[in-house]
Amino acid sequence: MYQDKIVLCGANSYEEKFYMNPDFDNLPQHIKDELKIMCVLYVHDVGGILTLVFEENGELEFEVTSAEGDPMFDEIGSRLKIKEIQTDEKKQELLTQLQLYYKDSAGSSTAEKSMQHQIWFRCSEQDQSCYNL
Repeated sequence: MYQDKIVLCGANSYEEKFYMNPDFDNLPQHIKDELKIMCVLYVHDVGGILTLVFEENGELEFEVTSAEGDPMFDEIGSRLKIKEIQTDEKKQELLTQLQLYYKDSAGSSTAEKSMQHQIWFRCSEQDQSCYNL
């Protein structure tokens, strides 16, 4: 699917914008909504730019950047917020499912991706409360 890192989504406190990679438009809407909420709340709380990126090995990483000398960016708060996200049971389940989905769909055809999409997220569509932030 990809050779290097690929951006899933991100939020920018400087431009007050959220970005969702169109390659992931096939994700269920409630998953995209949860990602948007998570990223926007992060940059609202600590500032800077948060990007969720799939590494070459399929692991989902949080990449944080800030403008040089930005006095509003909270570096300590950033680390704490990421740790909070990663240890929250519901968010951890969401992130794990996204990693599995990405790893499994990396070498699949379009038809296989569609079928995997239905399998990976069937549970979450039945119980959308499991991803409430």
